[in-house]
Amino acid sequence: MAGSAADVRFLAAATRRRRRWEPAVKRTVDVVVSAILLVILSPLLAAIAIAVKLGDGGPVLYRWPVVGQHGRYFIGYKFRTMVVEADQIKERLLEQNEATGPAFKMKHDPRVTPVGRVLRRFSLDELPQLWSVLRGDMSLVGPRPPLQSEYACFTERQKQKLAAKPGITCLWQISGRSEIRDFDRWLSLDLEYIRRQSIWLDLLILLQTIPAVLRGRGAW
Repeated sequence: MAGSAADVRFLAAATRRRRRWEPAVKRTVDVVVSAILLVILSPLLAAIAIAVKLGDGGPVLYRWPVVGQHGRYFIGYKFRTMVVEADQIKERLLEQNEATGPAFKMKHDPRVTPVGRVLRRFSLDELPQLWSVLRGDMSLVGPRPPLQSEYACFTERQKQKLAAKPGITCLWQISGRSEIRDFDRWLSLDLEYIRRQSIWLDLLILLQTIPAVLRGRGAW
């Protein structure tokens, strides 16, 4: 399912003219790196899956309904870090939202499981997104995709973040993650990436993601 024509009117000024070879190189890197990581990390992925299943007996993966480039809806996957009925419970927690704008952030979210807290601290719950990168729905680097429910509340300016393919990591990820509670600040980082995007910026973000994840900064 895709958004309406009105939902996909993005300002072309948000993206700079890229060299013709850059998108092809970026996609090649995405495919090669995601494929290699899925193979190398397969024992870790299996161990995490077992830990999630043993935690409460629920599903291992969470079907993540998000919006991709140019407003295209798709289902991504994460390791489940919350109780099975998390989406229903969220309705009762909206008044405790600690973020501004359409995003929901809660530092001590009661829906997160004990196993989930460990996975979130080191972003291990994000690893299944490598499959989305391999498929082409996502990239290694790019603005984080919004939930479809969040996207329904976006302004035209906020929709500009979907001018680029969403990614696993981004400037927001290396700048504090959930410590950035102001959605406008988050949006500004995404638009800065879109204006400056290049193979070299992607490499820099990837390199800075490693220490950011190991420190667990801003992981809720």
